[in-house]
Amino acid sequence: MLGHRGSVAANFVVGNPVDLRSPTEFPREEKITMRNLKTALIAAAALTVASVTAANAEIKIATAGPMTGQYASFGEQMRRGAEMAVKDINAKGGVLGQKLNLSVGDDACDPKQAVAVANKMVSDGVVFMAGHFCSGSSIPASSVYTEEGIVQISPASTNPKLTEEGGDNVFRVCGRDDQQGIVAGDFLFESYKGKKIAFLHDKTAYGKGLADETLKQYNKRGGKQAMYEAYTAGEKDYSAIVSKMKGAGINAFYVGGYHTEAGLMIRQAHEQGYKPQLISGDALVTDEYWKITGKAGQGTLMTFSPDPRKNPVAAPVVKAFKAQKYEPEGYTLYTYGAIQAWAQAVAKAGSTDSKKVIASLRKNKFDTVLGNIGFDMKGDVTAPGYVWYVWKDGKYDYK
Repeated sequence: MLGHRGSVAANFVVGNPVDLRSPTEFPREEKITMRNLKTALIAAAALTVASVTAANAEIKIATAGPMTGQYASFGEQMRRGAEMAVKDINAKGGVLGQKLNLSVGDDACDPKQAVAVANKMVSDGVVFMAGHFCSGSSIPASSVYTEEGIVQISPASTNPKLTEEGGDNVFRVCGRDDQQGIVAGDFLFESYKGKKIAFLHDKTAYGKGLADETLKQYNKRGGKQAMYEAYTAGEKDYSAIVSKMKGAGINAFYVGGYHTEAGLMIRQAHEQGYKPQLISGDALVTDEYWKITGKAGQGTLMTFSPDPRKNPVAAPVVKAFKAQKYEPEGYTLYTYGAIQAWAQAVAKAGSTDSKKVIASLRKNKFDTVLGNIGFDMKGDVTAPGYVWYVWKDGKYDYK
């Protein structure tokens, strides 16, 4: 411990010259003083090491999503949101006096890779995961986090199974597909009576789940689908399914899936001179969608939670992002808000212990860029649900 001599010396100022006599040459009173001095030196050294350790202490947290691959634009949203949140929290002293250290995991929206990422986070000592993005990643990864006592708050995974079947450590700051499906199903029934509607999905936990929830509500209201088809994500040519819809006289098609495939479908439809109405969900909230569609994306309708960029309390954060020449679209602020909620829960609990943090998340409200939010007993956010947006001239905004 005394090997850190510079540190010890820096914390001690001795007023008198050091006496080099052996201990046996000191009077009894001076011997006691020397023993006291030795004890003080050892204690001071221990305190110095402790203070250095405290100063260097950090809390490891993480975000994970598709940092590479066709959905990497969403991974970038999450990474940027997490980095800004950590930067802002650390600038204010961190959490419980300790700085946050962020790790970023790339699951490429692949279930097996998501589990590998989760296990890596466990070995790295992460105590909180603001992730994942795809429901097909969040659900299997949550089993690892539950077993290891790591709190998970997903900014974006909407499949109901995440919180319905997950452990008590699993939360989300976004809505659920059964909520989103009701909004979409009602709209389709009310707006397209007597019209032919197709329901398409990409076979993923998110895409199929959303399409099925929307179809369920549409059927419940009395609607009957003209077509229900699955497609394979990642392909470049969807002209076959487009031609099938065109031949069937489909007026509108609902896509349970991501922006890449939905964008290709509507673009390829327009290339055939066929202009059906495209309706989809929250996975279209990226400017990458318009880059794929061009003008063919004009008028596309989608559901998404209320845009946090329009929330007055988020204005300083939005300004900071724009100063970096980055538009905090989609799930950027949802990731930021997830980390805010966790940090405030830790502060209220006075500990990073998962059981205490979980209890704190369930019983408190949190002031975030998403507004004042809380969580129910399942871990779902208690906040407004879904609203309609329309793509127009390269941007999406309220319908």
